[in-house]
This record gives sequence, structure tokens and C-alpha cells, in this order.
Amino acid sequence: MFLIANLIHAIAVLLSYVLTIYIWIIIVRALISWVSPDPYNPIVQILYRITEPVLAPVRYRMPDFGGIDISPIVVLLVIFFLQSFLVSSLFDMARMLR
Repeated sequence: MFLIANLIHAIAVLLSYVLTIYIWIIIVRALISWVSPDPYNPIVQILYRITEPVLAPVRYRMPDFGGIDISPIVVLLVIFFLQSFLVSSLFDMARMLR
């Protein structure tokens, strides 16, 4: 059983790292959008390609707030929930299996 527990623990750690990195990517994207970046900049293009598949559906479902895009805030709240619920649950499951 300890192999399964270690696997679940490793998945939880990896998921936590991925979610944390994605949080920072969304924050950087939001900050860059305030300064009107060059759309041909490779870094800006990478940030848009990484975040747009997640932000676009949220933006589509949100009401109009007078030109203010709050989709990054909603996505960040969902990621924080996933970190506190899903990752913590995986850690607890791994601990119970040991």
C-alpha cells in the first residue's frame, strides 16, 4: 500500500506545483494587460496561449462589468479552491494509505 500512497503523494505535490505556477502565469498576464503589450512579443504570445483557453470560457460566462475583465480573479479563486480542497484531500488520502 505504501507504493500507492507514495504515488498519490507525488501526484499531490506535482499538482500543487503546477497550480502555483499557473497562478503566477495568470498574475503576470493580468499585469501585462495593463500596459498594452506588443502582441508580437514572443513572451506575450506564450502567456496568451497558455492562459486564454482557461480565461476565455470564464470571460464568456461573466456579465459585463463596464470593460473590466474579472475572469483572472475568478480563475484564481477556482485554483485556490483546488489547492485547498483537491491537493489537501490527496495528501490526506496518501497519509491514510500508509
